[in-house]
Amino acid sequence: MKKLLLSAIVLQTLCGWAQNIEHQQQLFDDDWQFTRNGKTVGVNLPHDWDIFDSPDPETGATGTGGGWFHGGKGEYRKTFRTPGGDVVKLLFEGVYQRAEVYVNGQKAGQHGYGYTPFTVDITPYVYRDKRPNEVVVRVDNSSQPNCRWYSGSGIYRHVWLQSLPALHLAENGIFVTTPEVKNGRATVQVEVTLMNESRSEQQATLEVEGQQRQVVLKAGESKPVTFSYVVENPRLWSPDTPHLYTAKVLLKNRSSQQLFEQKYGIRTFSFDAEHGFRLNGKPMLLNGACVHHDDGVLGAMAFDAAEIRKVRLMKQAGFNLIRTSHNPTTRAFLDACDSLGMLVIGEAFDGWRTAKLKYDYSTLIDSCYREDIHAMVMRDRNHPSIISWSIGNEVIERKEIRVVTTARQLKQAILEKDATRPVTEALCAWDRDWEIYDPHFEVLDVAGYNYMIFKHRSDHQRDPKRVMWQTESYPRDAFRNWATVADNAYVVGDMVWTGLDYLGESGIGRYYYEGERPGESFAEGGQPDWHGAYCGDVDITGWRKPISHYREMLWNDTPGLYMAVKEPDGYHGTIKETMWSVWPTWESWNWAGWEGKPVEVEVYTKSPEVKLYLNDRLIGTKLVSRETQFKAVFRFPYEAGVLRAEAAGQSVTLATAGAPHHLRLTADRRMIAADGQDLAYVTVEVVDRDGRVCPDAAIVCDAVVGSRGQLMAFASADLKDREPSTTAHAVTWKGRALLVVRSGKKRGKIDVSVKSSLPTARLTIQSE
Repeated sequence: MKKLLLSAIVLQTLCGWAQNIEHQQQLFDDDWQFTRNGKTVGVNLPHDWDIFDSPDPETGATGTGGGWFHGGKGEYRKTFRTPGGDVVKLLFEGVYQRAEVYVNGQKAGQHGYGYTPFTVDITPYVYRDKRPNEVVVRVDNSSQPNCRWYSGSGIYRHVWLQSLPALHLAENGIFVTTPEVKNGRATVQVEVTLMNESRSEQQATLEVEGQQRQVVLKAGESKPVTFSYVVENPRLWSPDTPHLYTAKVLLKNRSSQQLFEQKYGIRTFSFDAEHGFRLNGKPMLLNGACVHHDDGVLGAMAFDAAEIRKVRLMKQAGFNLIRTSHNPTTRAFLDACDSLGMLVIGEAFDGWRTAKLKYDYSTLIDSCYREDIHAMVMRDRNHPSIISWSIGNEVIERKEIRVVTTARQLKQAILEKDATRPVTEALCAWDRDWEIYDPHFEVLDVAGYNYMIFKHRSDHQRDPKRVMWQTESYPRDAFRNWATVADNAYVVGDMVWTGLDYLGESGIGRYYYEGERPGESFAEGGQPDWHGAYCGDVDITGWRKPISHYREMLWNDTPGLYMAVKEPDGYHGTIKETMWSVWPTWESWNWAGWEGKPVEVEVYTKSPEVKLYLNDRLIGTKLVSRETQFKAVFRFPYEAGVLRAEAAGQSVTLATAGAPHHLRLTADRRMIAADGQDLAYVTVEVVDRDGRVCPDAAIVCDAVVGSRGQLMAFASADLKDREPSTTAHAVTWKGRALLVVRSGKKRGKIDVSVKSSLPTARLTIQSE
């Protein structure tokens, strides 16, 4: 593969409308009437009707892959006044799925794929007098199964109402690249595409960074105009320094003047088999996480605050790359990656022409793939966080000759809209036939290996120029995968499956006890006791599992110190593992009834020596190195009290918690915006008299949220609990639960209380 030297600048396109939002684009999320199964209720978007129901293995049409939810059909209805402007459009960020849009009784548009944005021109159908308009969106998610994970159902992402002059910027009409970044200078190229939707010729002036161009467009014509300028001594974007610039685009004609401000970042990156991955000329190992689109206890409802939190959790867990498995993510998610500093692989599809499920994307691909790829690439191509596009994942037709043709077609669709990034794809094998993929890999710029990186040496000998990354890996193989990347420049990174627990693919990553239903998540009949996947480094409440701390320590240079305890085999039953599981390991020194029996304590650090004390008594000293996989493992009889590990001047402790005494509420933010869209995440912990979390506490709780807010979800990380996560009722699991509060549109205090058999816990969130 030829060396790729790639650079790009990002414009956050939807944010770019901010200067004109009152006139050109307004959020269209409020005051919808939603009808399903003959019942109508008022809803504000984002909305996912599935998450308000209980997962049910007996009736859940989505099956084990979809988490045993129901799918079905639903209808959204809303009235609105015709805004000013010559052209009126509706932009849907995501509807799952098979949406049909009607305006004033006439069909205005439709869209099949549930994960790509689409725009419907409603100009011919709106009333220009004082009559109210009615928009109806019919959503059909009844053909099941159609997705191998939880998709949700409904208008689960934002909707925008656009009111545009006849001469306006085309949708996603600003594309910025940096053809040259060197010697303290960055050449910035800005391509602005104008569209004339009038019936006559139009003239306008475009201005970018003081440069002006006169533009004449014929009726119905679309035309790109390119500008170039230099940024001296640019501050380069990276995960450590995610600096963003602002570019201004001014559009003027006789009747209007429109200013667009766009954030962007400048950086260079390259992939090659000799030097690996380099960002801004510096080598970087890619510690990646695969992340599904759902937001845990919120289902598929893509609030901006939830998307930002998801990226922040991955950043805090030490990851520097996210793969959007296996579909395009949201605008808000990528904006967060840009501002927080997270690299991204933007993925288009799970499968291609041969079905994995009866009603999956194979039913749409021939008619829709170019439209869907273009929608993804044109919306997202300006984000500095994105370093690669992915065209697919573990396609079933992997052994058919047509697979190479399909890969070329999908790659070409990307290159039609963006040639600044490499194209990858995640390949896998369920048998010994691996080398047959060589012609397929030749299509790709970076080769994606799912669970197959053990083939790297022989593949490198056969094709020394191939650049590889492991696009999926088992959580328990953390050390081996880190070592493979660290020791081989041509293997540039690893992406664990997964960064976060998620809904659907029920039972992946579970451990279980002898006597429970055996087998993997994909065993015949699935795992009906589960409705989600437990393979994440971080659970759905945001708690980092011990494997998360271990992985972060491996990939980062800081010594760090972390301690956890492996659940003794037989304490709750004989433990059985599955392919994506790790041994159940906890931040707990509560093992009542196990006194005198052996326990294993793991300490993770890159410090050379660890001492372990129990009740101030030295248990032992262990040397730590790469040979020990940067773990110090101590085995000794359990005794309640205080466990303390020391290394290089640092110490961490675990103490036996007493009986549950009270609930502790901790909000991630105590002030949120009174816009009806913001969220506060409140962690609910059961603690003893001294404030220690009670790790085995299962306390029945009920939450109450004051009138200036709305309770959106209340649930624990127990993926076997069938109580709908959107109710006010939850039972703590491992001593924890999570409460999500949505802001209203009135300023003031939002009182939150949680009632249980313990004293009522209270907390106040300010809405401003």
